[in-house]
Amino acid sequence: MSDRDIRKPDTIDEFTKVLLETAKKEAEARSLLKGRPTKPTISGTAKLLNIHRDTLYTWLKEFNVDFKHIADVVTTAQGIETAGTYRKHAYFIGEALVGQGNEVAHIDLLIGDKEGPVGKAFAAGLSNLSMGHTPLLAVIRPNLPPKPHTLLVPKVTVKNLEDTNKIFGPAQAAVAKAVADAVEEGVVPKDKVDDWVVVCSVFVHPKAVDYRKIYHYNYGATKLALKRALANYPPLEKVLYDKDRARHPIMGFKVPRLWRPPYLQISLDIPDLGRNKKIISLLPRSDRIILEMGTPLIKRYGTKVISELREIARDIFFVADLKTLDVGKVEVDLAYDETADAVVAAGLAPVETLNAFTHEAKRLGVYAVVDMLNVEDPIKKLRTLKEFPDIVVLHRGIDQETGRTLGLELIKELRQAFKDKRFLIAVAGGIIPKTAKEALEKGADILIVGRYVTQSKDVERAARELLELTPEMEKDIDLFRVHVE
Repeated sequence: MSDRDIRKPDTIDEFTKVLLETAKKEAEARSLLKGRPTKPTISGTAKLLNIHRDTLYTWLKEFNVDFKHIADVVTTAQGIETAGTYRKHAYFIGEALVGQGNEVAHIDLLIGDKEGPVGKAFAAGLSNLSMGHTPLLAVIRPNLPPKPHTLLVPKVTVKNLEDTNKIFGPAQAAVAKAVADAVEEGVVPKDKVDDWVVVCSVFVHPKAVDYRKIYHYNYGATKLALKRALANYPPLEKVLYDKDRARHPIMGFKVPRLWRPPYLQISLDIPDLGRNKKIISLLPRSDRIILEMGTPLIKRYGTKVISELREIARDIFFVADLKTLDVGKVEVDLAYDETADAVVAAGLAPVETLNAFTHEAKRLGVYAVVDMLNVEDPIKKLRTLKEFPDIVVLHRGIDQETGRTLGLELIKELRQAFKDKRFLIAVAGGIIPKTAKEALEKGADILIVGRYVTQSKDVERAARELLELTPEMEKDIDLFRVHVE
């Protein structure tokens, strides 16, 4: 069938085959124009079929064919083909941050084959200019580019001649020299210099003034980024090990995660904001401490108390003890908006509420905690849930405390019952050093302590007494971590 002699297909199979072939051609044509994989359109496909768009709509309706399904099939096939093409070509990614102050350098780069995706990005960048972010070739000096040829792309909008001079001067020279030296030192294979290109994104602060430092830091960052790219840095093991320890230097605060128990959770149950601020100021500095915004405190001041206390404890893990019994999603959102790291629901809540609660918490990236206070069979309740919580609290309420142990045998039973789940177990209710030690020996991950610390005449001493129960808790996680890398 030709474009000039089109006829209506006789069967759905014939129509689907023609439609798929034509839609694929249309998508390929549009992808070439845009420089990226693109979905086919009804209008474009009809044009290639040499029929009116309304005619194609009529055929789709008559044969009961959904064009969206056709487009998805074409796009999936296109993606597989593109991925296969990319795998045939060298494609390396590198990043490095070097220096300090306004002259700090941050380099992101791609290095790979001219015929592959890096080469396409190089050509697209050099031929598609945008105001304030004009790409330029790196040169060691005018008329002397390095090999592989390198495209320098400014990250920060260049607004005036002063900014331009920083890019076209020390930054351009630094990147070029670093590439040339990387070749000379064997970081970049010499037999690839005519086959590969580099795309290098460069950050130069508008307030940077020292040209020597701009050159110095960008040279070091580019060279380090090249080494990392060609070594496939970082290894996955490093990412998984460091992801919960790292502090971004520019962000200025740390987002703690519970990655190496045991922890001491201080429950701020006293409904007095001033008193709680005083307690926080008296606690010893330790990465093992978690702060819980207790239910009485939240009931008096609302969830906004989380943000208020966050101002004086920026790097500490915050738990919002809402004891949610209904509208699980809504209550997670309330705590999340005030920067809580974890939210607590009551284990007595309906299964539907707990599922919605845990799903929303995981969606937002905060810990879902289920408190088993007054739940007769915690294991049975947990087995009814579609979404498993991050933390399970074995809890004896204040009004139930008699000085006896806390049902700590449940720790082992929970571990056995849910071997395939990754979760932490917290214990609460009348925790003092004696019962805390027993809980730790039986495998508790988190000790939740209230009055023993918060109503102590010596808050710091009481907290340290609990922190010193094990060598792991006594020692801060990041005690010897002094460098960002």
